[in-house]
Amino acid sequence: MKKIIKLEGLCCANCAAKIEEGVKKLEGVKSASLSFMTQRLIMEVEDGREEELMEAARKIKDKIEPEADFKVIR
Repeated sequence: MKKIIKLEGLCCANCAAKIEEGVKKLEGVKSASLSFMTQRLIMEVEDGREEELMEAARKIKDKIEPEADFKVIR
């Protein structure tokens, strides 16, 4: 299932790359791409694990960029 998250307030492309790298390592994430320009994280995750993986992605974001807002768009 595809999930799209808006990460408003990312401070730099390096932080975006670190968040993307961390999310890609999560078990159950098939693919992940985070664009600093659009501030959108697009994840392809296993069906039935959406909430679990969204929370794990939020925790990764909090460690790297705690000031950025995490809003699930779809």
